[in-house]
Amino acid sequence: MHELLSPLIPVAETIGRTFGKNCEVVLHDLTTPENSVVYAVNGNVTGRREGQPFDHLIKFVLLNKNFRDDYTVNYMFETQDGRKIKSSSALIRDRKGEVIGMLCINYDLSAINRMREQLDEFLPGSGEDSGVFGSDAMLDQNVTTIVDSLIDHIIDGRRKKELTKQDNLEIIRFMDDKGIFLVKGAIDKVAAGLGLSKVTIYGYLDIVRGKK
Repeated sequence: MHELLSPLIPVAETIGRTFGKNCEVVLHDLTTPENSVVYAVNGNVTGRREGQPFDHLIKFVLLNKNFRDDYTVNYMFETQDGRKIKSSSALIRDRKGEVIGMLCINYDLSAINRMREQLDEFLPGSGEDSGVFGSDAMLDQNVTTIVDSLIDHIIDGRRKKELTKQDNLEIIRFMDDKGIFLVKGAIDKVAAGLGLSKVTIYGYLDIVRGKK
């Protein structure tokens, strides 16, 4: 765990214990993207465990239309079993201003939704603000810089030996699954980092996406 993140463990515990078992708090070390989860409180909400990678950083945080000043709040996503989760995330920077972590709060709305259903005739629905995102969202230099750093860390973490084609495919699969290629310029950055051509990266993407 990055040394600047450990002081946030009491903060995570305080939030989790204040709001109870339906409130999950997750601390990520983004200098190790493939094993970014370094601490989790009430991990039963979404199943977060230490050693897991980040999931929603690109799609729901960086590409969220409400992402400003290194945080976004109250975006929605669903778990695999259909539960709606209300989430907020804040990035953590070191003294040089580089992003090194993220604090996420995930709240399971199941109990509240059941209560709302029972009171629905008195509380008509007003719609949900899910924090719409998209690959055509306006991306500023801040987002590009963060994603470039993630790419560097992912590739550097694999530089323990000469990378084989299978190694490269695993890297591309991980990046694609995490939404990195939704960000403009990511293909070029990954190609340069792996010492491959853009055509090769596109070919690998076709393979991991099942098009070949």
